[in-house]
Parts: sequence; structure tokens; C-alpha cells
Amino acid sequence: MTSHQTSGLIGAGFGVFFVQANAGALPSAVAFPLRLLAISAFVWLFIALRRSRVPSADAADAPAPRRFGRGYLLVVAAEVVVIAAGLFVINRLLHVPGATVGWIALIVGLHFFGLAAVWRMPSLRLLAAAMSACGTAGLVLAACGCSAAVIAAVAGIAPGALLLGSVWWSVRTAPRSAGSPAQTA
Repeated sequence: MTSHQTSGLIGAGFGVFFVQANAGALPSAVAFPLRLLAISAFVWLFIALRRSRVPSADAADAPAPRRFGRGYLLVVAAEVVVIAAGLFVINRLLHVPGATVGWIALIVGLHFFGLAAVWRMPSLRLLAAAMSACGTAGLVLAACGCSAAVIAAVAGIAPGALLLGSVWWSVRTAPRSAGSPAQTA
């Protein structure tokens, strides 16, 4: 599996996780179809990523960038530390557990700015901004005392959809092999 395929699979996995983890706050009539749709999207993306053409070493003059090197590890480590510290403050000091979803979405969104720099992929900035906006909105909604369902939809379901959509877009615009799902979409 190439680093592009691996990063797509990670993104899709977190996208489906965001939806699965937050759909429970919604009414069952909405939660079940959303969960099913997210799982279906993940399966389709998994197949599409596996079928996407792997560029050969001769296809380009420069070697493919190493995505999961030191820079990636530093960005992810910072993300984990900041999420953990924020959750401690939100839950133990501020006693606003409804803000956890927004905090996680905000920090995950911000981490994409770091990945955009490390991977030299400016296109990730759009995902970073959109997810950060969802997280910020979730924090504001929690501070205003909005319902868990509203916060989950804005700061949980929407970021999950953004992640799945971002992976779909990367599959759709990547080089394709004959008969791949991206080509038939």
C-alpha cells in the first residue's frame, strides 16, 4: 500500500469514527441511516483506495514523498498532547463535558494545517479550516448550553463527513487504473 493509500485509509477511518461516535446523540431515525451511510462510504473508499493505481518508480523523476516520517510523528504527537490537555481542562476544571466533541474536532482540524506544511500539500488547508470551524462552532454551542444532538451534528457528524469527503476527493482526482471505483463515479 502506498503512503497516499494509507493516509486515505486513516482519514476515512477517522471520518467513519467521528460519525459513529457522535450519531448516538441524534434521534435513532437519523442516527441509524447516518451510521449506515458512513460505513458504506468507508467500504467504498477502502475499495477505491486499494484499486487506485500505484505510481511506479519510473513514473516521476523525484521519489514519492515519505508521508509518515518525523514531521508527521511530531504533528500527531502534538495533537495527542493538546487533545489530552484540553480534555482534562474541559472535564476536570471547567466541567463542560459537552465541549469535548468541539475540542477534538478543533484540534484534529488544526493538525491538518501541520500536515499541510509537513507533506507540502496546501490542499489540506481547506480541510483544516473547515474542521477547525466545526470544532470552534461546537465549543461555542457547548458554551451556550445547546443540546448534545446539536453539538454532535456540528462538531462530530460534519467533521466526519468532511474527512470522508476529502478522501473521496483525493481518490477522485488521483491517477486511476482501468475499472477503479473512482473512474466509474
